[in-house]
Amino acid sequence: MILPKQYRCTHSPTCQCTRGHLSEDVLLLVFQHLNWNPKLVATLSCVCKWFDDFAKRVLWKEFCKTRAPRMMLDLQSSGSHCIDGNWRALGKLLIYCSGCTQGGLFNSTVQIPGHFVYRTRFSRTLGRSLLPPQCRTDVLYVSDPCEHLDQGEEGDVGLFRGIFKSFPTSRVRKVIINKAVPFHPSEVCPYCKAKLWSMLQAKIIPQSACIRLEAYEDCIEYFVCLNGHLLGICTLAPLSDSEEAVPSEDSNQTEKKQDNGLVKENGLKRRHSLLGGSENGPSPQKRLTSSNQCDIDV
Repeated sequence: MILPKQYRCTHSPTCQCTRGHLSEDVLLLVFQHLNWNPKLVATLSCVCKWFDDFAKRVLWKEFCKTRAPRMMLDLQSSGSHCIDGNWRALGKLLIYCSGCTQGGLFNSTVQIPGHFVYRTRFSRTLGRSLLPPQCRTDVLYVSDPCEHLDQGEEGDVGLFRGIFKSFPTSRVRKVIINKAVPFHPSEVCPYCKAKLWSMLQAKIIPQSACIRLEAYEDCIEYFVCLNGHLLGICTLAPLSDSEEAVPSEDSNQTEKKQDNGLVKENGLKRRHSLLGGSENGPSPQKRLTSSNQCDIDV
């Protein structure tokens, strides 16, 4: 009688999986049916080290390839079969805004807890605008800023994240090393726990970054870790002039329509600027089909 192969956890002596594990093929089919649900993948990883290893090797990789196929093909087009860091770190970066803590990485005065982002867009065009001119040949995917409005003295805070393609051979890394930029003394990357360099300290944040992000020039900062994960913060400029006088009841309807039209126009300009488009912005169909952008739904 041929007995089916049992997968037993040999990584942890305290593991509760005493009856053996399901085969990897069965687990793969189960999670394929669940559309690689990231919360369920994370839950499975907590069962034991065997499941955690399987999730890092297989499930997170399939999640990333399913949610962002064009982006994954581009990141691996250099011939690498794995992403810098690991697939779990990349999967977390795709769907999770790390927030910020008071006096933490960004030395902020506000506390913004981390949270899942159920829909986001990563763009190479936006990423290119965050690179200095001498490093524009590097490939960087950056998300639209996750907006956290009305944060007291900080105003409207935008948090963004991204990933470099082939960061160990990138020009940005060479510039940082040549300038002998030190690592952050205490904080690490929230996605892969690697050490962080400050792009602001390296003085390689271009003016185009604040223009594309619609942020104040002196209120933008981002870090990059050893595995090429980027995370940053900025203070978003208002969509319209807040000091503009409020129209009185005697104001005519024409002035009100013009004011409303101006607010809408500024809002559209800001949205199209974030997407890396022109002042008028690309059509919705072009945004969805652009090879430089990638939509991710959880």
